[in-house]
Amino acid sequence: MKRLFTLLALFATLAASAQNTQTAAAEAAAALSASDDVPEKVVKPKYWTNTLNTALNFGQTWLSQWVAGGYNNVSITANVDATADYAKDKALGKTHLQLEYGQMYSADKPIFQKTKDRIYFETKWGYQTSLKNLAYSASLDFKTQFGNNYAYGTPKEFDGDEPTKEDWLIARTLKSGFLAPAYLNVGIGALWTPAPWISLNVAPLSGGGVLVTIPELRKTYGMDLREGSQTEYTNFRAEFGAQIKLDMGWVINDVFSYTTQVTAFYNYLTPKVEPRITWDNKISWRIAKFFAINVSTNLIYDPRVMVHDKDKDGAVDSKGVQFKEFAEFGFTYTLTTHKH
Repeated sequence: MKRLFTLLALFATLAASAQNTQTAAAEAAAALSASDDVPEKVVKPKYWTNTLNTALNFGQTWLSQWVAGGYNNVSITANVDATADYAKDKALGKTHLQLEYGQMYSADKPIFQKTKDRIYFETKWGYQTSLKNLAYSASLDFKTQFGNNYAYGTPKEFDGDEPTKEDWLIARTLKSGFLAPAYLNVGIGALWTPAPWISLNVAPLSGGGVLVTIPELRKTYGMDLREGSQTEYTNFRAEFGAQIKLDMGWVINDVFSYTTQVTAFYNYLTPKVEPRITWDNKISWRIAKFFAINVSTNLIYDPRVMVHDKDKDGAVDSKGVQFKEFAEFGFTYTLTTHKH
């Protein structure tokens, strides 16, 4: 009898084990079947590529009994350069923002002096034509600065005393300011990109104007006299003409980069006046992961802007070429996001 009970218990155990195995197999099959019903994850197409480059630069000079002369000084500048590129089917676009600002303090002038100041925004959009590398285009660019900029004359000395801060402030001459001037241009034309590093935008239909919000600077920047007045000038000058913009840029091993932009604008409303030309260059040489040497130049030829020049009779106002060069070393950081 004991052996009978033992055999019955063994059979019951085997039956339960077989049932559990069938249940597990059924559950696995059901799970596998359910997984087939889950839709595959769809990868969204990516159309944007963004780049952000920031830089913070410091400069300092300290002299002690330096026979050759000179002045102790400190300087700081900050730069932001951001781009956003778009490409989808036959549509393409590029947006660019540049922000630059810098100040310097020198022992020979007990005041802060501006070294850099620039706000530049441009955007170009195109639609590919049937011709290779050629697209219809629409563009907008805007340029001004953050604050006032001055030319510093030498203050008069009183009884042999050194000029004070107030004396220096009185002797300075205002040269430019926020929205004084500001340049705006909107154009329609064609964009030619024969290679990734070069583009030429020709806009035979371009309109915009020049804004000068500070009254004492309006004559300097070629604004028109108000009707019926011999001393007051308008704050805005409308322009309609043609603009050509050439962009080129090279990047070598992510260490050395060079970009250049040449822009020429001819105003149909003043056919006898020469075109306004600007030429901007920027060289960046990264010498370590977060440090770089940057050199930038800006050239402007605007026949309606008066610059100070000198002749045999002294200082006079005349048209001429404006040029600025700036070299700096400091901390830099670049963030690039791939198409999204």
